[in-house]
Amino acid sequence: MDQDLILYLFGTPGQDRFWFMWDDLVRGAIGAVVLVDTRRLADCFPAVDYFENSGLPFVIALNGFDGQQPYNPDEVREALQIGPDTPIITTDARHRADAKSTLITLVEHALMARLR
Repeated sequence: MDQDLILYLFGTPGQDRFWFMWDDLVRGAIGAVVLVDTRRLADCFPAVDYFENSGLPFVIALNGFDGQQPYNPDEVREALQIGPDTPIITTDARHRADAKSTLITLVEHALMARLR
């Protein structure tokens, strides 16, 4: 990224009681990461629906622990009924390199979405 460009990160839990914040948090955003715990896949449906309806580019990050991923990205894409244009990646959010890679994927996806 450019020296004059600052990347701000905001996170919010996906529970219903925090939904009132989402509109404020995405104002001016270039994109979003939906961090998915595949042990509780249904918990991410509201976030996926929100970002699909908002038109904000987003990526799905399947959070695994210690390299454990019970489902592959294609299985999750089918379960969530996500189109092929939305990246689905595997990550371990506790690891800096994985978090950085996830953010790079998001920025690249958001830039490509603007060019379409």
